[in-house]
Amino acid sequence: MSERTNDGGVAVSAAPSPDEGLTPAALAAKYGLAVSGARPSLGAYVKQLWGRRHFIIAFSQAKLTAQYSQAKLGQLWQVATPLLNAAVYYFIFGVILHASRGMSKDVYIPFLVTGVFVFTFTQSSVMSGVRAISGNLGLVRALHFPRAALPISFSLQQLQQLLFSLIVMFLVAIGFGNYPGMSWLLIIPILLLQLLFNTGLALIVARAGAKTPDLAQLMPFLLRTWMYASGVMFSISGMLKDRPEWAKLLLQINPAAVYMDLMRFALIDGYGAAQNLPPHVWGIALGWAVVFFVGGFVYFWKAEERYGRG
Repeated sequence: MSERTNDGGVAVSAAPSPDEGLTPAALAAKYGLAVSGARPSLGAYVKQLWGRRHFIIAFSQAKLTAQYSQAKLGQLWQVATPLLNAAVYYFIFGVILHASRGMSKDVYIPFLVTGVFVFTFTQSSVMSGVRAISGNLGLVRALHFPRAALPISFSLQQLQQLLFSLIVMFLVAIGFGNYPGMSWLLIIPILLLQLLFNTGLALIVARAGAKTPDLAQLMPFLLRTWMYASGVMFSISGMLKDRPEWAKLLLQINPAAVYMDLMRFALIDGYGAAQNLPPHVWGIALGWAVVFFVGGFVYFWKAEERYGRG
């Protein structure tokens, strides 16, 4: 098309664009464009995570190695820290406060050590999870990968740390007359269920911590309260024997208490019958694991496109 100008020249006007009048959404659909960093579907997200499985495992191992790299005792602190905590709790609760009501010393010490190590697994998973995004913003902003890989890798790191602690738990149990038996095989499904629960909880607090970094400062107080309410240092059924049955059951079915009781049942001879475990305790453990893992994963995935953009 052409038209004559005032000075006698000819001006050429461009033909109308074939995209003229299209909305941005229509343009994107026409040329196959997608929003950078947009959240994929849940199925695609799971596939992306599976494709990064080697990165998740390697990242967790690297974090575990670096955790005590500056300490002279190195990886021994993985075992020494919860063991020293157990010694302090035994002195305060076992010797001074006599929290071992109804249990002999031979039962109470493996009871306490098992409780401290198992609760530390959950506690450490939560504390590392709450900082998984906010503490790794450089990595989140520099690379494109499913962000759930971070809290999942931190949970695996804590599992690897617990595996070192299991050696001490076994030695303490044997030292007080609890020898390996068929019940010890239950440790494998117990740890798998607790890992699923811990990972789901880590995903939940990772999203919350990404939005509110101050949550990392509050979390130690919440975890300490949870620890005291979960029977780490005392038997819930023994301590609350004069309280209403519903109060005792409420504390017994909380996730931390459930996984500790199952581990004690596996390691300590006669523990289940003596401590009156809640009915259907395996079903409760499975329920907590599935609900928190699935719910936490979906909850974290829904905010995928917002991580690192604050």
